[in-house]
Amino acid sequence: MIELQLVGVRVELPSNQPIVLLKESGGERYLPIWIGAVEATAIAFALQGIQTPRPMTHDLMRDVLSEAGVDVERILISELIEQTFYAIIRMNTGQGTSEVSSRPSDAIALAVRINAPIFASEEVLDQAGIELKDDEETEVEKFREFLDQVSPEDFQA
Repeated sequence: MIELQLVGVRVELPSNQPIVLLKESGGERYLPIWIGAVEATAIAFALQGIQTPRPMTHDLMRDVLSEAGVDVERILISELIEQTFYAIIRMNTGQGTSEVSSRPSDAIALAVRINAPIFASEEVLDQAGIELKDDEETEVEKFREFLDQVSPEDFQA
C-alpha cells in the first residue's frame, strides 16, 4: 500500500473528460483516474472550500458517518480490472473495522471532506502509474497553475 497525494482535478482535452490526478508520496509516479463531471465538481468544490446551500451527496455521507460515530481510516484504490478502478473505504466503528466498496471518485470526494489519507495498491500503481521525466514535470507545473485558476463551474455540462 502506497500513500498518494491529491494533485487536483482537470479536464482532459480534447475529450473534455475530467480526471483526478494523484501522486505517489515520496515517489515519482502519478496516477490519473478518469471520472465523471459530477464527481469532478464534488472534488473541486471540496478542494476550494465551496459550501453549497444544501449538502451534496458526499457532504451527506460525511455527516451521516460522523453522526453514526464512524471514523474513516483511509481510502484505498485497490484494483484496476478491465480499465475500471475499484476503491475501498476502510472505517472504524465501535464494533471494529469494516470496509465498503466504492468508486474511486466517490471515495476521493469523501476523503477530501474529512482529510482521510488516500492509498493505492502497488499493483494498481504498477499497472496505471506514470512517471514524468524532467520536461514532463513542466507540464505538471502548468497543470497546477491551471488548478489555481479553474472553478467548479468549469465542470458543469
